[in-house]
Amino acid sequence: MARLLYFAWLKSHTGTAEEEVALPQEVTTVAELLAWLPSRGPGYAKALENPKLIRVAVNQEYARPGDPVAAGDEIALFPPVTGG
Repeated sequence: MARLLYFAWLKSHTGTAEEEVALPQEVTTVAELLAWLPSRGPGYAKALENPKLIRVAVNQEYARPGDPVAAGDEIALFPPVTGG
């Protein structure tokens, strides 16, 4: 199981702040995770309609689309961070 954490509008659209999920065998990278998540329901599809806007951290380290994901990982999804 992977622990997924959702922040800001991702949390609002998915209806959850965190969840444990069994990643399908074909989901082995961040990009594949972002492509798979919308299939989990309309809220996920809405949250991930533009995956280029989503930042991902795997085990508290920023991750790129080709970086691996696996069972046991903590994967955080959040909008771009802005400062002021």
